[in-house]
Amino acid sequence: MPAFTMNPRLLIASVALLLAACDIPGLGPDPRIAMREAEGKAIGGACRYAVRGIEECYQLNPKALKTAIFEGWREMDQYMRENKIEGQPTPSPEGQEAAAEKKPAPAPKPAAAGQKSS
Repeated sequence: MPAFTMNPRLLIASVALLLAACDIPGLGPDPRIAMREAEGKAIGGACRYAVRGIEECYQLNPKALKTAIFEGWREMDQYMRENKIEGQPTPSPEGQEAAAEKKPAPAPKPAAAGQKSS
């Protein structure tokens, strides 16, 4: 019986075609990258809805991807313009800190009736 021999080029081509149709685990994009991008888009959209400038948004979120923040901000801006939605301004973090400093200290609770203070 004659031995079955295959041309090496044909073997390589057939293996390449078989693997081209497969999703090999670990060769796709890293899901953490997609997660960071989605988070950046959400941050950008929230900043636009809160009537914050893009620069302020970058400063408040230094670890987020700037390109994703911008994309989310731009998408939300377009959506808000198309649907005539007004943003909801929120106090800036500096204003919140100043308000916290100006808050009076809580008043001491009065002593319960019948108890003597020493």
